Amino acid sequence: MLALALTAALAIVPGRMFHASAQPPAAKPTIVLVHGAWADASSWSAVTQRLQALGYNVVAPANPLEGLSTDSATISDFLQTIPGPIVLVGHSYGGAVITNAATGNANVKALVYVDAYIPDQGDTVFGLTAAQPGSCVGADAFNLVPFPGAPSGDADTFLKVGPNKTYPGFASCFANGLSSQEAALLAASQRPAALSAGTEPSGPPAWKQIPSWDLIGTADHVIPPAEQLFMAHRAGAHITEVNAGHLSLISHPTAAVGIILSAVQATTH
Repeated sequence: MLALALTAALAIVPGRMFHASAQPPAAKPTIVLVHGAWADASSWSAVTQRLQALGYNVVAPANPLEGLSTDSATISDFLQTIPGPIVLVGHSYGGAVITNAATGNANVKALVYVDAYIPDQGDTVFGLTAAQPGSCVGADAFNLVPFPGAPSGDADTFLKVGPNKTYPGFASCFANGLSSQEAALLAASQRPAALSAGTEPSGPPAWKQIPSWDLIGTADHVIPPAEQLFMAHRAGAHITEVNAGHLSLISHPTAAVGIILSAVQATTH
C-alpha cells in the first residue's frame, strides 16, 4: 500500500521531479587576457569593456616580458589562483606565453589567439616571425637598452618610432590601421621586451590538449598572415579572419570579442 501511495504521489508531480534532476546552468568562465610585447594590459581595454558589459569576469594580468619561460611561469601561477573554468586569450607574443602557461591546467577550457604566435615545442618567436616573408620586425626595428643583471647578450628591446633601413616605422609596422594619434601614444608608452624572449625555445604546447581559436588580421605587418594561417592549421584552431593590422584587439574589438564568445559557447555549455 505504501509503495502504491508513493507511486501515485510521484505521478501527480512529474514537473517537480524533472526540475529536481535538471542540471544547473554552466558557470560563466573567467576570461584571462594576456598582452604581447611592447604593450601592456590597456591594449585589451575595448575588449574588456565589452565582455564586462556582457557579465563576464575579465582579468588582464601584466605579462612581465622578461623571457618566455619566466613569463609563462608567471601567467601559469596566476591561472592557478582562479577557481572554475578559464578561457585564456593571448595577443601576439602573448600567444606564445599562453601556449606554455596553460599546459597541464585542467581549468583552461579554451585557448584564443589574436594576431598571435602559436608555437610548437622548440619554436622561437623570432624564428616564427621570419619563417615566411613579410614581417616588418627585424634587427633594424629595435632600440636595444641594457638592464641591470641582464645575461650576456641580452637587452631590453623597444621598437623604433621612425623608419630605419628595412623597418618602416612604428605606425606603419606595429600600429597600421590605427590613427596617427593612437600610434604615437602607443609608441611613447611601449613596454620593453627582453631580446631573449624572441630566442627562447617554446615548451610542450597546450593546444595539443586544449581546443583553440584564432583571429587573424589579414593586414598584419608584424606576423605575416600566411605564417599565422600555418600555425593555426597546425594547432587545429577554429579560424576567423578580419581585415585589420596587428592590433585588431584595438582597431576591431568587436571581432576579438566575437571569437572569444565562440570559444566560450563551444567549451562551457
